[in-house]
Amino acid sequence: MSASVLQADSTKPKQQVAEGTVFTILAAISFSHLLNDMIQSLLPAIYPILKSNFHLDFAKIGMITLTTQLTASLLQPLIGLYTDRKPKPYSLPFGMGFTLIGLALLSMASSYAFILVAAGLIGMGSAVFHPESSRVARMASGGQHGLAQSLFQVGGNAGASLGPLLAAFVVLPRGQHSIVWFTLAALTAIVLLTNVGAWYKHRESLGLTARAKKAMVHASLSSTRIAFSLAILIALMFSKFIYLASLSSYYTFFLISKFHVSVQSAELHLFIFLGAVAAGTIIGGPIGDRIGRKYVIWCSILGVLPFTLMLPWANLFWTGILSVVIGLILASAFSAIIVYAQELVPGRIGTISGLFFGLAFGMGGVSAAYLGKLADHSGIYFVYQVCAFLPAIGLLTGFLPNLDQKRRATH
Repeated sequence: MSASVLQADSTKPKQQVAEGTVFTILAAISFSHLLNDMIQSLLPAIYPILKSNFHLDFAKIGMITLTTQLTASLLQPLIGLYTDRKPKPYSLPFGMGFTLIGLALLSMASSYAFILVAAGLIGMGSAVFHPESSRVARMASGGQHGLAQSLFQVGGNAGASLGPLLAAFVVLPRGQHSIVWFTLAALTAIVLLTNVGAWYKHRESLGLTARAKKAMVHASLSSTRIAFSLAILIALMFSKFIYLASLSSYYTFFLISKFHVSVQSAELHLFIFLGAVAAGTIIGGPIGDRIGRKYVIWCSILGVLPFTLMLPWANLFWTGILSVVIGLILASAFSAIIVYAQELVPGRIGTISGLFFGLAFGMGGVSAAYLGKLADHSGIYFVYQVCAFLPAIGLLTGFLPNLDQKRRATH
C-alpha cells in the first residue's frame, strides 16, 4: 500500500472523514498488526537456536517469555491511559521503532542479558502498538466498530501463524544472525504507521477526534455497574483464552495421545483449527454491528459449551469437525467484547484496548503454562475434560446491560 493512497484519505472532505469507513487506513493498520504479531511470535519460535547457542535451561527460556509478556501485558493499559489524555498521532511508528531495535539486538546478541533486553524491547513495541492501533481502527470504522476491530484483529491472527513458519524456513536453517532480515518487516510497518499517524494528526487538526468523543453514547450507568460489567467481561475473557490456549498449545499432543496419529496429521488438524479461529475473528465484529454485541457474546461463549463438552468423547473425524466449530464460534467473541467494553467506558478507548489486549497476552501465556503442569500431573485427556466446562462462565453474560438498546434510544 503506497503512502500516497493513505495520504489521499487524509485530504478527503471533513464530512467523509468523519462518517465514512476508511478502508485504506483499516487495511494499513491490519497489515501492520500482521507484521507486529509475526515478529512477536518469531521469538518463541527461535527458542531452539537460542537454547543451543547460549546453553540455556528451560527456566531461562521461561524468563525470556516472561520478559516479553510482562512488558507487552502490563504496559499496554498504562500507555492507553496516557494517550487517552494526550493523543500522540505518531506513537505507532515510534513504538515500532522499539521492535526494530529489539530485532537488531536479538540478531547480534552475544549474551543472555542482551537477549532479555531484546525481548523486552519487542514487548514494548507491542505494548505501544495494540492500544493505539485499536483506537485508530475505531476512528476509521465509520460507525462499523465491530467490523473495524475484526479486520484489525485478523491481521494479528495471520501474523501469529506466520512467525513460526518463517522461523522454520529462514532463521533455523541460517542461524541467529538471519533474524536481522526481519527488521525489514519492522521498517515496512514504520512507513505504513507514519502515514497512519499523518491521517490521525489530520483528524486532530480538524477537531474530529474531540468531536467524536463528545458524540459517544455514554452508557448512563453507575461506576459500580460499570466496574461490575468490566469484571464480567474479564471473566468471559478468562474462559475464552484459557480454552483457546488448551487447543492451540496442546491439541497436537491430545490427538497423538488419544488417536495415535502422526505428527504431520496432528499439525494439519491444528492448522485447520487456527484457520477456523481466523474466520471466527472476521465474522464476529460485523455480526455484532448488526444484532448487538451482547448477543454475539452470549452465542460465542455460552453457545460453544455443547461442542466443548462433546470434544473429549468424540472419535477422530468428529474431533476435527468439533474443533472447527469451536474455533469459529469462540473466536467471534473477542471483537464483540472489545467494542462492548469501549462503549461501556466511552472516551477511554486506549485504556480499555490496552487493558483487554494486555489481558489476552497474559492469560494466553500463563494459562498455557498451568495447563502444561496439569497435563504433566493428570494427563492431557484430563485437561480437555476440565476445560470443556469453561464456556459455562458465559452464563454471566446475562448480567451485562444491553448497551445496544441504550444506543438506539439516543438516535
